Amino acid sequence: MVKLNPSLLLRCSKLYLRGYDVATQRNAILPLKQIVARYVHSADNQSDTNWCQYLYSQDIAKAKKIAKDMLVLPNFITPEEEQLLVNEIQPAFKRVKYEYSHWDDAIHGFREMEKSMWSSKCNDVMARVQEVAFAAGDQVMPYVHILDLAENGYIKAHVDSIKFCGRTIAGISLLSSSIMRLKVDGKPDDLPIDILLEPRSLYIMKDSARYDYSHEILRDDESYWKGKHIPRSRRISIIRRIEPQK
Repeated sequence: MVKLNPSLLLRCSKLYLRGYDVATQRNAILPLKQIVARYVHSADNQSDTNWCQYLYSQDIAKAKKIAKDMLVLPNFITPEEEQLLVNEIQPAFKRVKYEYSHWDDAIHGFREMEKSMWSSKCNDVMARVQEVAFAAGDQVMPYVHILDLAENGYIKAHVDSIKFCGRTIAGISLLSSSIMRLKVDGKPDDLPIDILLEPRSLYIMKDSARYDYSHEILRDDESYWKGKHIPRSRRISIIRRIEPQK
């Protein structure tokens, strides 16, 4: 069985997250362990490429190893919460054009901002992210990074600078599915690990996944999951980070 971070499960053992049950078309209250159990499966057979529903690589051993540091929780927010977040973010971008150059050439076709003030319901979502993704002693940055990626936008492979954030990065995906690709940093020919990020999911990238692997968001013509095209449209990510180590 794939082992998850014990401290994360311990802190969340009494935390219940709202999920959206597609089968019944209604909200459900699900414990974190139950959510994780749905998406991380037994992997005794090394040839089984379907052991995890959101993480895929031809190098199964490497993928299993990184799974403990790269967790995705689907339906972390409800469709209603997604719409509330988009509505609250949208006015700030109304007159901002998408940019196609970045100071380190990492992002193309994007708009971004930092936000610290939220409505009560959206603030509840931010608090839930903080509770699930970070340890009790982590100094979570007060400003939330909002990255709006155009339909033709993409993020090149990079490792976030240790000058700007610490060991854990957590992000909610809004509006569009996308593929995040991980490769061992400095090895462009390395077999990739692909992560399926669906709308309303939360990813938690920490430790080895954060420091030892580059990550990127694939453009639409490269956006494939197990051979199936995953159409990319406009994508907003709401990113929370902890303060860099001093």
